[in-house]
Amino acid sequence: MDLRRFACIAFILFLAGAARAEDARPVAVRATIATVSSDGSSFTAKTRDGQERTVHVNPKTRFVLVRSAALADVKPGTFIGVAAMPTESGEQKALDVHIFPEAMRGTGEGFRPYDIAPGSTMTNGNVDARVDNVNGPRLTVTYKGGQQTILVDPSTPIVAFEPGASGDVKSGAAILARGPAEADGTIDAAFVLIGKDGLTPPL
Repeated sequence: MDLRRFACIAFILFLAGAARAEDARPVAVRATIATVSSDGSSFTAKTRDGQERTVHVNPKTRFVLVRSAALADVKPGTFIGVAAMPTESGEQKALDVHIFPEAMRGTGEGFRPYDIAPGSTMTNGNVDARVDNVNGPRLTVTYKGGQQTILVDPSTPIVAFEPGASGDVKSGAAILARGPAEADGTIDAAFVLIGKDGLTPPL
């Protein structure tokens, strides 16, 4: 998979992530894979709240690996995405930070609602400034039309993306799948994020 195609996939990923709760077309399944069908066309997964869901994949489904990264990798000039919760001061407190490779700069740029928790947000933009203190860094993240101040706790999960494949869908892997839901609750996945080396994607 070339980087341009990967950037396009990630752009679709974050546009899908921007969907509001009232938009029933895309739904997210954050789960651990239990079993994979013999032909690889579907898998069952147990969600974080204990439900079992069936996820269908097809030749158009995109697969993205999520690997561990470090706070030291978040530097001025880095293009990042941040799932966060607003604070009373108007700043955003990071729930997770994901780092884009340089070839994906500009992916999903902007500030929008997110679905990881009620009231959560997603900010995709460039780190213009980083001020470190004992409680962790305060990042100034800019995007076309605005900027957000992001507070990053030392314990905040930091991850990075890389291209994946259908072969990465294996029993025991933690995933985030997004796509339309059928009447029986099954998901037709437009993309699947897969934790690499046992990682649980924090998104």
